[in-house]
Amino acid sequence: MSGFHEIRFPLRLALGAVGGPERRTEILTLASGQEVRNAVWASSRRRWDIGGAIGDLADLHALISFFEARRGRLHGFRFRDPMDFSSALPGTAVTASDQIIGVGDDVTATFDLIKDYGGVLRRIAKPVANSVRVAVDDVELTSGWSVNDTAGIVTFDAAPVSGAVVNAGFEFDCAVRFESDRLEGVIEAFGAGRVVSVGLTELI
Repeated sequence: MSGFHEIRFPLRLALGAVGGPERRTEILTLASGQEVRNAVWASSRRRWDIGGAIGDLADLHALISFFEARRGRLHGFRFRDPMDFSSALPGTAVTASDQIIGVGDDVTATFDLIKDYGGVLRRIAKPVANSVRVAVDDVELTSGWSVNDTAGIVTFDAAPVSGAVVNAGFEFDCAVRFESDRLEGVIEAFGAGRVVSVGLTELI
């Protein structure tokens, strides 16, 4: 991914993030009153406002430093969505059987990490280093495979046999950028500061 820095936005500044997935749907109302709906985007895109997490000058300075280092919107970066960052169910630990990422065919040795949202599949391109676990036919493998942490691709030394179910568990970040090239901060009291709004947009 061009213009991308493999660095995570500070976790303490992400905890107050407001946002989530967004879809784009066109709705045409016919003369009869019936609706015709068309999905403009094939998949959702996530957006957040992280301004609510900034409460003191130290956090404000950390945000300004991070913003400047990314040159505003120029370079993307990693962001941990506080509401959705794991292959496992909320409050449970990652296991090697969390998500089905493919089925063996005796040929294919590479598999994309995927998270299933009730039948809607989301490709996970930014797994957290050392968090990925892999299983084949419900047997966890501790060797014989590797993962590209910057692309979300699992590669086996030997292709899984035909019909074998390949599973994976992982934590992950989102690839994002700042929505604006402008950052507006406010000093409200001695030692206290905030920003008006800081938007982040998922890179897809």
